Amino acid sequence: MAIRVLLADDQALVRAGFRVLVEHADGLEVAGEASDGDEAVRLARAERPDVVLMDIRMPGVNGIEATRRIAAEPELAAARVIILTTFGEDRYVFEALRAGASGFLLKDVDPEDLLEAIRIVAGGESLLSPAITRRLIEAFVARPEPHSTPPEALAELTPREVEVLALVAGGLSNDEIAERLVLSPLTAKTHVSRILMKLGARDRAQLVMLAYESGLVRPGVA
Repeated sequence: MAIRVLLADDQALVRAGFRVLVEHADGLEVAGEASDGDEAVRLARAERPDVVLMDIRMPGVNGIEATRRIAAEPELAAARVIILTTFGEDRYVFEALRAGASGFLLKDVDPEDLLEAIRIVAGGESLLSPAITRRLIEAFVARPEPHSTPPEALAELTPREVEVLALVAGGLSNDEIAERLVLSPLTAKTHVSRILMKLGARDRAQLVMLAYESGLVRPGVA
């Protein structure tokens, strides 16, 4: 079954470019196009896409609010949002991750990287590369604002699960976690699944935010 992708961007030329890439890729198809956040939410409800490529800056309802609405609807629990951004929009990325986005891409992403990102997110992973995501999140937690997640939120986790959570926050994949902790890949995946369930997190992106906001991981430490 093809991965269905909803394209949300107020620039028709950008949408057209993404449409061409998606339509010519094996195993992918376009579920619809939206020119603003409100339309993106309506189409998500109607088409039930697997992945939404969501621009941040759109007229009316922006991409962050649209992401928040999609993530909040149980009927759209299977939909994963990838935020399209630029390095100049770091603060929006933080808000988008907290709203429920599964990751983000720079708008000048290489075509093959875009297609791979769609497949990764559709498969339940998140776009959390150490090179980009950690820089953004570390800057976020360094801001003089109170953290919203108290340390006791992690009390239900076992010591091993806390260790795994810290590695997830460092951007490591399940295979990399398995190698680091000398576990089988299946065991590492099981630990991550249990952490998601215990913390009520939507995906790995939210685990990263929880790890930083709770103080489990601090800038320069993970």
